Amino acid sequence: MINKVVASADAAIAGIEDGAVLMLGGFGLCGIPENCIAALLRKGVKNLTCISNNAGVDDYGIGLMLQKGQVKKMIASYVGENKEFERQLLSGELEVELLPQGTLAERIRAGGAGIPAFFTPAGVGTEVAEGKEVRAFHGKEYLMESWLKADYAIVKAWKGDTAGNLIFRGTARNFSPMMATAAKITIAEVEELVPAGTLDPNEIHTPGIYVKRIFQGSGYEKRIEQRTISKN
Repeated sequence: MINKVVASADAAIAGIEDGAVLMLGGFGLCGIPENCIAALLRKGVKNLTCISNNAGVDDYGIGLMLQKGQVKKMIASYVGENKEFERQLLSGELEVELLPQGTLAERIRAGGAGIPAFFTPAGVGTEVAEGKEVRAFHGKEYLMESWLKADYAIVKAWKGDTAGNLIFRGTARNFSPMMATAAKITIAEVEELVPAGTLDPNEIHTPGIYVKRIFQGSGYEKRIEQRTISKN
C-alpha cells in the first residue's frame, strides 16, 4: 500500500508556487488547515487565488495571508469578519468573487465530478448574475454557473491513515470532502495519523485515492470567532 505521509506542513506544501489556485477547507475558523496556512506564510508565495467559504479573520487563518499580501483573488461566500479583507476589496487591491454558499459548494462538487456547468436559481436578478447566462426551465429563470477546480486542495481532518483516507469530525467536515476531489493535488493535515487498515471503511469520508500528501499536525488552537459568555 502506498504511504502518503510527509514529514511536516512545509514538506506538504512543497511545489506550491506563485500564482497557484488553492482550495482551503474550513467554515469560519472551524476545520481550517492551520498548520498548512502557517507553512504558506513562511514560504511567502504570492498572487494566489484562494477558494474558501470565507477569508478567516484579521489575525488568523487566511486573514494572515491577506495581511502579507499573498492573495490576489478570493472566491468565497462570507467575509464579514475581516476588516483587512474589506480594506483590500474597497481599495481594489483584492479581486473578489462572492457566491451564495450553496453555489460555492456545488461549483466545487461539479469540479470534482467533471461537470463543467449547471443551472441554479440562486443569484438570478442580482449582481451574482452579471456576465452569466440565464435560461428559463419550466417557466422559471436559472443562472448558469461553471465548475471550480484548483491546483491544490488543502484540508484538515480529525483522523487519517498513511494511505490518505480521512475522517472529519462534525461540522469541521464542511467543504473539505468536495475540495479533495476537485484539485490536482490534495494535501491533508490531521489531528491523529494511524496505520493504513486501522480506520473503519464505513466511517471514511474521503478515500485515500483523492489525497496525495498527509501529515499529522500539531498545536491546533480551534479558536472561536465570537465567544459569548453568560454574566450569570
